[in-house]
Amino acid sequence: MSATLQNATEARSGKGHKDENFPVASHLIHPRNRGAILAFYDFVRAGDDVADHTTLTPERKIELLDALADALTGKGPSDPEAEPLKRELFARGLPATHALELLDAFRLDARKTRYADWDELIAYCRLSAMPVGRYVLDVHGEDPSVVWGPSDAICAALQIINHLQDCGKDYTRNDRVYLPRETLEKHGVTVEALGAAKASPALRAVIRELATRTMGLLDEGAVLPDLIADLRLSLEIAAIHRLAVVLCRGLMERDPLSEKVHHGKAAFALTALGGIAATLARRPLRGRTLRRHALGARA
Repeated sequence: MSATLQNATEARSGKGHKDENFPVASHLIHPRNRGAILAFYDFVRAGDDVADHTTLTPERKIELLDALADALTGKGPSDPEAEPLKRELFARGLPATHALELLDAFRLDARKTRYADWDELIAYCRLSAMPVGRYVLDVHGEDPSVVWGPSDAICAALQIINHLQDCGKDYTRNDRVYLPRETLEKHGVTVEALGAAKASPALRAVIRELATRTMGLLDEGAVLPDLIADLRLSLEIAAIHRLAVVLCRGLMERDPLSEKVHHGKAAFALTALGGIAATLARRPLRGRTLRRHALGARA
């Protein structure tokens, strides 16, 4: 089957932005910016589907990812997966850098299945997650020197939460383990434990430790909604952050191999609304103060 796949479209999984664990360009985002964000998502989704395809060889995955990059930058033939984002980037005068970094992450996924330690995992998140937040902020015209730092922390946390939630599926479907070897060895756990129907106490300890470190990233990024000039984007990020905190706490208590960590739609909505309400309540005063501090630090 894999030999017949000629382009990224043929490798698509059918998954869309509504299937993600966290909101993607919800209706909180102004309509003038939603199209640019969804075009980015669709391009990245195409690359991710290539990297996760179970019958493509690593070499063929990289060839298809290279073709996506060339289509986006104009170095190669046009590709329907790249054209919408290419148009948005041109219209807004934005570089392709963030999208190309995501493709670098997918190239890593095609040939790398294990991570040695936390620092190596964060280096992966620098390519696989942080460019997403940076792109959204750039689309909104936010100041990178003010907002990229806390955004990077939140995006890395979202990525690691997904890794922890999906650790069993990643291992059984793609022989991919994002849980750092150093942490597994510390608790006497081998990767084969990820194939069990239920996590052992030692594996639960691994997940709790990594979730605790991830909560530290969320603490680092908590200031971001108050630094965002665009109110609608600020509320979107506040909702995502609150959801991430709840999921991270859930990973400290639940077994992702045998239990659902993600909440139902009603609880999901209530959690998001809590983040939005809290941000609206404190934003008028705190936002001005924090932005003033940030600008003063840059001077």
